[in-house]
Amino acid sequence: MSPESLNNDLNRRLADGYAEIARLAGGLAHEIKNPLSTIRMNMELLAEDFSNSDSARDRRAMKKIELVQQECRRLQDLLDDFLQFAKAHRLDLQPNDLSAQVRQVLDFYRPQARESGVDIVDYLAADLPTVLLDRESFRGALLNLLLNAEQAMPDGGQLVVRTYVTAKGVALDLIDTGCGMDDQTREKVFETFYSTKRGGSGLGLPTARRIIEGHGGRISLQSAPGRGTQVTIALPVLPRLPADGKPD
Repeated sequence: MSPESLNNDLNRRLADGYAEIARLAGGLAHEIKNPLSTIRMNMELLAEDFSNSDSARDRRAMKKIELVQQECRRLQDLLDDFLQFAKAHRLDLQPNDLSAQVRQVLDFYRPQARESGVDIVDYLAADLPTVLLDRESFRGALLNLLLNAEQAMPDGGQLVVRTYVTAKGVALDLIDTGCGMDDQTREKVFETFYSTKRGGSGLGLPTARRIIEGHGGRISLQSAPGRGTQVTIALPVLPRLPADGKPD
């Protein structure tokens, strides 16, 4: 067997092994959700029993119940994020207009942005070349990035959203006026389970990256403390067909 064939065989075995581990991990997460739901339901019933009591003993019990409920919610969020991460590579790509999809997500997000004091300024280019998108996954990734930008601006700020043509396709920029991040944090934000937020799963940005890469694109980030953050998503476009119907 040639070195190239040996390398290809090894890569295939590694990919198969990874797929099996991902399948088992996803199955395990689903199995955990079932008893977790039972625990959460029973804790809610216990909370109802203790909520109206004036007994000091019952109030202490209620505090313990609330702590368990809080941890159950955190575990539920972690499982949901993990399952989203695990299925991020299964995409149904269809021809779409990037600006139109971004506009729909912004329309959905604007009410929350106003409540948080975030002013959205959009420059969405018209007549962009067509891209292949899994609308549900892409919208989820974009919304996650918008929420990250919002959390970086706890006192409000401005978020610029723009789409444009590049030499290799199209791109989307999200530019916030938030707190920014240092070099060490910037280098780690796409690592699984790394989070600077208390109680965060550390799967939001890695999931977004997997989704974008599943579209044949790439995601990059520029940031500096006190100067905000710019996230750029670059996507390939469908080749234009000339009159003879063959790709250029």
